[in-house]
Parts: sequence; structure tokens; C-alpha cells
Amino acid sequence: MSGKEMLQKMKVKAGLSSSLPDTGKGKSKMSKHITHGFHLVKGKSNHPMEDYLVSEFKQVEDSELGLFAIFDGHMGRDVASYLRSHLFDNILKEHDFWTNPEKAITRAYHITDNEILDKSRDLGRGGSTAVTAILINGQKLVVANIGDSRAVICKNGAAKQLSVDHEPSSEKEDIESRGGFVSNIPGDVPRVDGLLAVARAFGDKSLKRHLSSEPDVRSQNIDDDTDFLILASDGLWKVMTNQEAVDLIKSIRDARSAAKCLTEEAVSRKSKDDISCIVVRFDRGGCF
Repeated sequence: MSGKEMLQKMKVKAGLSSSLPDTGKGKSKMSKHITHGFHLVKGKSNHPMEDYLVSEFKQVEDSELGLFAIFDGHMGRDVASYLRSHLFDNILKEHDFWTNPEKAITRAYHITDNEILDKSRDLGRGGSTAVTAILINGQKLVVANIGDSRAVICKNGAAKQLSVDHEPSSEKEDIESRGGFVSNIPGDVPRVDGLLAVARAFGDKSLKRHLSSEPDVRSQNIDDDTDFLILASDGLWKVMTNQEAVDLIKSIRDARSAAKCLTEEAVSRKSKDDISCIVVRFDRGGCF
């Protein structure tokens, strides 16, 4: 542990700091070979850091869940903060989570979005994208997302994207069918109603009639060919392909060091956005 990390930990323990750490790591108690690490860096924009993340293992009844998520806020960070505090709780409250996690996660996404809209007076009119990954007993990974934060898994050294980038240009017909439009101003990215660069998001009450909060949900079994998982906000993926990210960290065993390496590389490639990154390693031989 570095001196900076030790000082932050002492401040939190003493109640002198309410801020979340910008780097950290941990490991599974059930499967000692599974480790995770995260790293965040603020972008060069004038507004405060708008990303939040979750990266932890949690014992639930007789099972262990790895809970990993990145919430990339826009027009403020209150919605992303709300997601960090409530989304996983809502998912685990669903009675059929253990029998049908995909359906339970979809329903919890909608419930959470409705909560955010109902609390818009307190949370503001901003919104957030999300990518979540739940690792069940080290064996099954369930990934869900809305927006453009991304989940990429490495299997035998090859990158495989598990999430879907919800871009306005690819969902133009749906947006228009709800009464909205997609702008295509030269020099800018496509935007819903000329404002938002993603087609799906939590919150964004003023745009909600034209936005979707329907997540894409995919499951992946964790086998001996699975090397690691990367979750990252679009500040990383704007400047790096999936395979480039995988190749960059495939020889870094420490998950936190891997996450830090990715964020630093994105900054060196002139990414100006906030960058949040989580790496989950499944050290079963893999690509070393």
C-alpha cells in the first residue's frame, strides 16, 4: 500500500474524509485466484468528476457475489451516486435473482430508473450510463448495460465485448418513433435531440420520452479459458480498441496495476473525459 493510499484509508477510518478512494483492489474469499482492482482519473473538463464505481465481493446467504459497476454521470453526478448506492440492492431484492438473474436485472434497472425520475427534484435532471457485472460464485458472469460504458472479457488472449454501445445513430428509428430526433452536426457526434450522445440512460427526465432505459443483458460462464474482465467508461474506449486494451494488460498479474495501466494509457492518448476502469482477473493459467 502506497503512502497516499494509507493516508486516505486513515482519513476514512477517522471520519475525516467522505470521498471515495480513486484506486483499490481486493479478492474473492471463495475463489482465491479471482482478484479485482480499480482506478479512476478525472478528465480535463471544467466540471467535477462525474464517475462512480462499485468493485467488491459480497457474501449473500450461502453464495458469494462479485459486484462490479461503472456509472458515468452527465449533467451532474447525483444520478451516478444514486446508482452506486441503490442499483445492486434493487437487483438482489428481486425474488427470482437466483433462478433467473437476467430477468431480475432487467426489472431492477427499470425500477431504479423510475426511482430516479421520481426523485428528480432532489437528484436533478441529469442522468448516467451504467455497466454492471455480477459474478456468481466465481462461475457465472452476468453483464448488463445502458449507454456506452463497456464490458470486455479476455478469453485465451482474445477480446470479446459483452456489452452493447447504445449510440443514437444505431437507434435512430426508435428515437424518432418516440418523437425525438438525432442530430448529425459536422464535427460532433450524433446526439439525441441535439443534446445527449447515448440512446439509453438512467434519468435525464427532460429527454426521457425519447430515451430508453432497457438494458442489454448477457451471461458468460467462467471457465479455464477465461483470463480477465475489463469494465471501463467511454473515456477509455474512445481512444482504445477492445483488443488493444486486452493486449496492454495481459501480462500484468496485479488487477489494480492493470486498471491503472489502462487509465494512464488512455490519458497518454489524449482522452479528455473522466476515466474509470475495473479489472477482474481469473488467474487459471490464461495468457501468460
